[in-house]
Amino acid sequence: MYTLIKSYLENRYQRVKFNNKLSIWDKINIGVPQGSVLGPLFFLIYINDLPSVIPCTLSNKNSSIILFADDTSVIISEPYLMYFERNLNIVFKIIKKWFNSNLLSLNLDKTYYMQFITKNKSLNKIIIEYDNKMIIQTNFVKFLGITVDNTLSWKQHIDTIIPKLNKACYN
Repeated sequence: MYTLIKSYLENRYQRVKFNNKLSIWDKINIGVPQGSVLGPLFFLIYINDLPSVIPCTLSNKNSSIILFADDTSVIISEPYLMYFERNLNIVFKIIKKWFNSNLLSLNLDKTYYMQFITKNKSLNKIIIEYDNKMIIQTNFVKFLGITVDNTLSWKQHIDTIIPKLNKACYN
């Protein structure tokens, strides 16, 4: 088994096709083959310990990490804004340390946070940093195919689904 996995990960080469032009073959020293069947499984095995590095004792034991394929969500349930901001910053510091020690990087273009609020309450300004860069706040996120907004209404999801349904019906 070891020899099989080793042969899968060693002596691999890759090239990129862009605008119908191919780059030269280059040796890959880390990672798994992109587009492979075993890639997602190896990735999940590799990051399997990430949830264990986030302490559940941040303030009220209501923090957790959810892993799904290559998507990671951190959920912090904290009614007090000051503790919410503090806990998010603590989590990002812990994640940064874990990513660095595991030779991974966080894609800041796909990293954001969302604060859930009631419909009659306004958002509070929170400063969340990762690697001296600001994490952007969003009002909605796509999670497992469902668009979730910060008021937990279905409006954003419906607004994104209806055009797709109309297009499918008329094509």
